[in-house]
Amino acid sequence: MTTYPDHVILLDEAGNPAGTAPRATVHHEDTPLHLAFSCYLFDSAGQVLLTRRALSKRTFAGVWTNSFCGHPRPGEDRIDAVHRHADHELGITVHDVQEILPEFRYRAVDASGVVENEICPVFIARTDVPVRPNPEEVDAFAWAPAEHLSNAVRWASWALSPWSVAQVPQLQAAGALPAAA
Repeated sequence: MTTYPDHVILLDEAGNPAGTAPRATVHHEDTPLHLAFSCYLFDSAGQVLLTRRALSKRTFAGVWTNSFCGHPRPGEDRIDAVHRHADHELGITVHDVQEILPEFRYRAVDASGVVENEICPVFIARTDVPVRPNPEEVDAFAWAPAEHLSNAVRWASWALSPWSVAQVPQLQAAGALPAAA
């Protein structure tokens, strides 16, 4: 297996690679634009996995969000990054990985002033195995009918990560999630 340094891919305003930086150094009050990804995980019953970010996370600690997120490393295929993070964050394997929103971009500031500034392609994937979350990444998790996530964004967006709130309507428009009831 090829190993990749724990760096993120920096991007210019057009979304082109513009260098790399150690992952531990990029999230601060003036975070440079960089490449990340989000993944929404579904089980065989069509439920979506929601996770609560660990309280030790540098940004948006304790916030409920999509199944998992991460950063592809330099030279790493995006789908390989999804597989790597599924294992690291949730202790699982995934299959049927699909990129649904290849150009999703957001900027958000958490309560401490740390900025997330990412081009963040959004994936969906499936799993058939029990989740075994890494406590450094995930504080809690819940499987929910997909329409519950859509309803949460509609009625309680304050309780979710800003990227999930922005991603859900786009996933609905792409047919990957049902509309809110």
